[in-house]
Amino acid sequence: MEKLTGRVKDLARCYGAGTVGITTTQMLEGGPPSTDLSYVLPNARSAVSFAIPLDHNHIAPWFNKKNYQAHFQNNIHINVMASGISLELANYLKNKGFPSVPLSANTAYRTDTKNGIYDEKPPISHRYLAVRSGVGFFGLSGNVLTKTDGAAIILGSVVTEADLIPTEPIPAEENYCDDCRLCKAACASGFIDGEEKITITMGGVDFSYSKKHHHSRCDYVCGGFTGLHKSGKWSTWSPGRFPIPDNDDEFFPALLNSVGPYLKRPRPGLSLFNALMPGDRVQLTCGNCQLICHPDKDVRKKRFKLLIESGVIVQNPDGSLEAVTPEEAIKRLASMHPEKRTLYEKI
Repeated sequence: MEKLTGRVKDLARCYGAGTVGITTTQMLEGGPPSTDLSYVLPNARSAVSFAIPLDHNHIAPWFNKKNYQAHFQNNIHINVMASGISLELANYLKNKGFPSVPLSANTAYRTDTKNGIYDEKPPISHRYLAVRSGVGFFGLSGNVLTKTDGAAIILGSVVTEADLIPTEPIPAEENYCDDCRLCKAACASGFIDGEEKITITMGGVDFSYSKKHHHSRCDYVCGGFTGLHKSGKWSTWSPGRFPIPDNDDEFFPALLNSVGPYLKRPRPGLSLFNALMPGDRVQLTCGNCQLICHPDKDVRKKRFKLLIESGVIVQNPDGSLEAVTPEEAIKRLASMHPEKRTLYEKI
């Protein structure tokens, strides 16, 4: 299997992946349900994991709100690329005689849970495969970090019946995450607890990251329904200014109340397509916890400074998004016809 393992890694790298790793069913024993490879392939023996970096040149303009389209387009491109590499790799392994299943990079959910796809449980977790196989390591946020690109990556995976030779996880002492908590500070929803940690065990190896609050927090803010930080001084790329609750059980009602206004706002240009979202389309507005994280702490600090000094987003009559000062945003909202204003805030 040494030759096949090498060719699998070469294929992924030739087609655009950065780091590539391999894990086996034994290495995943005792892990969460989303590490059960047999869920997608009953006779699975191993899985290939890989990471593709996002373009770092687009991150600063995203945080300072100078360029919305560049990172959005790159994010779409890299997600599609990851899914494509998974498909090519699975086809290669099948042609070598080993049944294999490619996993979509994103928006793939189990249908056999209590609430089906709305529970947002993946068939297989890319993150768990990545940390167990040494593609990266967990940061406080629970995002996977690599030594070169931080959390600004997209993960891909393939499950196969081939007995590929596994790779080892990265030693804990090589994890650069120093609990700086800038990922938590950059999240307007309060999704990341930042204090309490959870630990999972896979194949006798422990992995830890911060406890998360209910995922409806991320749905509400990262989904673009609202985006104004509680300070009122900065926002995500969402023009929504609906209140962000304190308690988990208040988020789902808040999300439901914002759906109507959300659907009536202009949405020009790019869209992500997701069956979970009202109208099946969503604009990328956040991802701050992912993009803030870089191996160089000075870069992290610079990105956070750009974010909190970038102002807040308002939507112009033509649908375009513009960053203005908090004071200017208040004036613009106040000058709107009440019916239009309710698309962005509660009055």
